[in-house]
Amino acid sequence: MEAQLLQAKKMEAMGTLAGGIAHDFNNLLMGIQGHSSLAMVDLAEDAPLYDRIRSIESYVKAGIHLTRQLLGAARGGKYEARPTDLNQLVGNSADLFGRTKKEISIHKRFEEKLHTVEADQGQIAQVLLNLFVNAWQAMPEGGHLYLETHNVQLDQYYTEPYGVAPGEYVKLSVTDTGHGIDPLDQKRIFDPFFTTKAPGGGSGLGLASAYGIITNHGGIINVYSEKGAGATFNIYLPASEKTVVESIEPKLTLRTGDETVLFVDDEEGIVEIARLILEKLGYTVIEAHSGLEALEIYRSRQSQIDLVILDMVMPGMSGSDAFTALKAINPNVKVLLSSGYSITGQAQSIMSQGCNGFIQKPFNMQDLSIKVRQVLDGRKT
Repeated sequence: MEAQLLQAKKMEAMGTLAGGIAHDFNNLLMGIQGHSSLAMVDLAEDAPLYDRIRSIESYVKAGIHLTRQLLGAARGGKYEARPTDLNQLVGNSADLFGRTKKEISIHKRFEEKLHTVEADQGQIAQVLLNLFVNAWQAMPEGGHLYLETHNVQLDQYYTEPYGVAPGEYVKLSVTDTGHGIDPLDQKRIFDPFFTTKAPGGGSGLGLASAYGIITNHGGIINVYSEKGAGATFNIYLPASEKTVVESIEPKLTLRTGDETVLFVDDEEGIVEIARLILEKLGYTVIEAHSGLEALEIYRSRQSQIDLVILDMVMPGMSGSDAFTALKAINPNVKVLLSSGYSITGQAQSIMSQGCNGFIQKPFNMQDLSIKVRQVLDGRKT
């Protein structure tokens, strides 16, 4: 229990650092992403620079993946939690992984009537990929990967060291037949930036991210291993009574408009690129660089403004306070909340107070066009 409490405290401190780094890094990526999106729109596919700009976007996506790992390590929130069939999610992820790693034999033992879990499917898929890659690296000459799911009941004796409530859980076990993990390394395996790989072989964020994501889902992740005898990672996620609903992905197109948008952010570079993107989409843009400036503008030009895109983290007046003040001026104001952090904590509180939508930075032109249109058309996102 003492070891678990120390791990939790250590992860909290490291998570604060990782979250701050990710937030600033997201702002940098926002500028690169925005300018490359604009350039892609203006270029024909056979233009000499088209492929180079596409390559820039691929590097941005790699950066976004890194910040999401940092935010995961920071317990940065569930982006879109919904009722999920863990058997299906694990099975699909394993099948995709198995197509590229033919030397690994994957064995599935799934409980048929598995309880639903409420999870962000993208984040859980990220956790699975991290575990699968680690298992593959532990079996350089090939081996076996066993995936098992069960409905389990955890009592207070088991859950108390992890700080979660007893009750019904869904258990996922990922077992490999690799070289195992040294006992000393097991004590640090979930620490951010800890890695046993050679320089350049890994960031040390994979398992730290997995720890943060599972913990933020109200779950437990632990490891059992003996040197030379493989390793088993056990994940426990709270069971849910909700029914899985199949979602339909929207068609990916740029959506335009002619309304007026008040864009609020304290970062000059983000304001600039957002204005360029929104104007390219057909909108009239009014800029504000602080919460107080946004309120002054909204009071005087309320009748002209159709939507406010509001940054959550700003010096002086926070996004939360600015949102409350905007609602006091006009209870029907339409606000799209923007943040480098995920939709959790303060952002979730603002959403529950009637905010119309949320978009995470760095966003590209397509993402912004869809979110803006959804809010303006009266659909909460």
